[in-house]
Amino acid sequence: MFKKILLFAIGGLLITSCSSDDNDNGPEMANITLNINNLETLGSDYVYEGWIIVNGSPISTGTFTSISSSQVFSVEKSNIDAATKFVLSIEPEGESAADALIPSNTKLLSGDFIGNANSVSVSVENQLVGILSAQGKFILASPTDALDNDEAGVWFMNPPNAGLTGLPSLGSGWKYEGWVVVGTNNDIVLSTGKFDTATGSDNSSFFSGNLPAPQFPGEDFLATGVAITGLTFPLDLRGKKIVVSIEPEPDNSSEPFVLKPLVGTAATVTGMANVNTMTLNNASFPSGTVTR
Repeated sequence: MFKKILLFAIGGLLITSCSSDDNDNGPEMANITLNINNLETLGSDYVYEGWIIVNGSPISTGTFTSISSSQVFSVEKSNIDAATKFVLSIEPEGESAADALIPSNTKLLSGDFIGNANSVSVSVENQLVGILSAQGKFILASPTDALDNDEAGVWFMNPPNAGLTGLPSLGSGWKYEGWVVVGTNNDIVLSTGKFDTATGSDNSSFFSGNLPAPQFPGEDFLATGVAITGLTFPLDLRGKKIVVSIEPEPDNSSEPFVLKPLVGTAATVTGMANVNTMTLNNASFPSGTVTR
């Protein structure tokens, strides 16, 4: 009789222990859904990453490369419930463990959860918002050569002043960049150079001549020793599209990023006295909602 009772007691302990293990499945998880429009492919070296801000600290919701408007991630429910903000950043693929704990400086979108709201609207991140009040002007001129090639140069000037006004300071993670859209079928884009402010030289003079350039962003596309299929130098920029974009920094692409706030078309007249006006172009800026 004693043996039977002891075995039953041990069996009962084993049953209780197994039942406890079966219920220990870790923290409760819940879904967070991103519906974001107008993203573009970043290439093989970078990914998008979502972050929720909980008690002032970032927690990753996961990375993605697809530009599909809908992304669903599983995150600890307690963190989702406590989140006050959402941020979307651009991150190097395969970054170090330490860097993977915080968003990069290249933050594209953000938005605040208000109280118990289950959804937040996300729009262009705070440091980029000021671009929506920018204005742009440019001229066709070729100050870096002694010849009459004014149709080959574009400078963001409203002589004698800067042609770009109202540009916010982007800080680390972003750069401005000028572009010309050229080629017989307007299918080739060339950079005029990256820059931080509307005054001072940009970082490129690859195509320009040897004479001093104005202290403003721009480029003379004069170079005859450069071979680009479909182009003959000096270029003729009359009637061509001129663009100012905002680029991630570092940047792995030779084409403009999705943020193209200022766009204009060059007139047929050239020279310092003929100023072209750019229009604000924010229709393609990414935006969307995040639902928890």
